[in-house]
Amino acid sequence: MSNRIQRARRIWERVGTEPGLKRNVLVLVGLIVLAGVSGGIILTHQRLSLPWENKFTFYATFAGTPGVSPGHGQEVRIAGVSAGEITSADVDNAGHARLKLSIDPQYPVYDNARVVLRPKSPLNEMYVELNPGSPQGKRLAKGATLLLASSQRPIQIDEVLGHLDDNARAALTALLEESDTALASAPQDLPEGLSATDTVVTRLKPVLTSLQTRSDTIQRLVTALSEISTAIGGDGGRLRTLADSLQTTLGAVGEHSSAADSALAQLPDLTDQLKLATEAVQSLSGELDPTLDNLKSASSSLPGSLTKLDGTLRQLDKTLDQLGPVVQKATPVITDLRPYVRQLNTALPDLAASTARLDPVTSSLVSYLPDLGGFILNSRSITSLADANGGILRALVQVSPSSLPITGLQSLSTPAVK
Repeated sequence: MSNRIQRARRIWERVGTEPGLKRNVLVLVGLIVLAGVSGGIILTHQRLSLPWENKFTFYATFAGTPGVSPGHGQEVRIAGVSAGEITSADVDNAGHARLKLSIDPQYPVYDNARVVLRPKSPLNEMYVELNPGSPQGKRLAKGATLLLASSQRPIQIDEVLGHLDDNARAALTALLEESDTALASAPQDLPEGLSATDTVVTRLKPVLTSLQTRSDTIQRLVTALSEISTAIGGDGGRLRTLADSLQTTLGAVGEHSSAADSALAQLPDLTDQLKLATEAVQSLSGELDPTLDNLKSASSSLPGSLTKLDGTLRQLDKTLDQLGPVVQKATPVITDLRPYVRQLNTALPDLAASTARLDPVTSSLVSYLPDLGGFILNSRSITSLADANGGILRALVQVSPSSLPITGLQSLSTPAVK
């Protein structure tokens, strides 16, 4: 060590012997130091990656990577914080762009991560926004690749304008020119417009409150519908039984389609009869008007009747209390009757099919009902004991106990008159 110091001292003394050489050496050393400091500052701001640094690298696949220039300090951000940079770019076997991302190993990345390519400035300088995912996914290994489904690229303005035709572009140009003209007087007109907007927003506040209330009501309705659908989905056995019963019913209807066709053929006559019945109901409604007027006049006495009805209901309540034991005793009987009711439900489809066959017979008898009514009316008038002035057959029948051949009545002395 001492030899090196002595050698350096001799060199420095030799430099001092040359006029002006010492000054030139000092200037050169100062320039070297200044260049080193400046280069260090520049490299620090350029996020220089040293070879010995520990970095976590992985790949992300994109449909396209416009504006990406690896090696120029384009960042990888997590929640807006710089966590690394884009180190390289290439194309995979499927023809998609693939970026190599290098980040600080303190940030774990999972296979459910999301990467979005975003512009950093209007000059289309890009960076990658990384959502590292959640622990529900599997942690990404070093050198692994995120698939295309995990990435999203920005839409460039030229892509938007490329879908516009000439007329649309001319209209957009005119709109921008008109916007520039309209904004020329913005410092004078814009404050008044903002004040008017504030007034409108204040007036719209009750409307927004009503919309929020309606939104809450709709949310409760959706919740109730969800609970209903859940309850219906959990009762699959009953739904299956209902579907089987419906299928059996439709089969029975198909077997008796001819009877249904004949019944449909008689529908026009039924329509005419319904029309006559409607006219009769209309005439009846006209006759009901006086009755309703009388009912209105009788409503004054209704409170007293309701008071009496209250007492009756109380008495009925006591009666129901007394009927409680009877109902309890009848419960076992009803339980025993349930199997017979199920058997009766099984027999009902066949009974319905039989009754459906009676419809043609009933419809054929309808036309004879007016004549049958007249016959019954005339037959009743033959044996009637009254006329327009009252009864026409009047008699006094006197019966004595002696005239009746019944043992035990001869001792009675008072005659009976009927």
